[in-house]
Amino acid sequence: MNVLLDTHVALWAITDNPQLPQKSRELIQSSKTTVWISAASVWEIAIKHALGRGDMPVSSQDAARYFRESGYRFLAVEAEHAVAVEELPAHHQDPFDRILVAQALVEPMRLMTHDSLVALYSDTIIKI
Repeated sequence: MNVLLDTHVALWAITDNPQLPQKSRELIQSSKTTVWISAASVWEIAIKHALGRGDMPVSSQDAARYFRESGYRFLAVEAEHAVAVEELPAHHQDPFDRILVAQALVEPMRLMTHDSLVALYSDTIIKI
């Protein structure tokens, strides 16, 4: 199974945060799961970490290194992903979340998120 992690879920996974449910942790660590991180998530971490926000515990450079060390794959933002954003309903206004949804739907992948608004986009989204 291909699973795209939203930014916070990805950070919870690499920082061993207790907010990540055990069942989700097991899915991420399963040998049957290929875990993907969007370039948009690395970008989001870079922007918010540079702003000194407390919800970005690591720099984008450190996060990218941790993601690689964890065996996660990186997903580039392609033109098709950007085009798909325009077709999404207006459930959510955050541009980072919207591109993650578009990427998951276009590829296709299962998007794992803790955001209930993001989960409204598709029944293929894993809400934790």
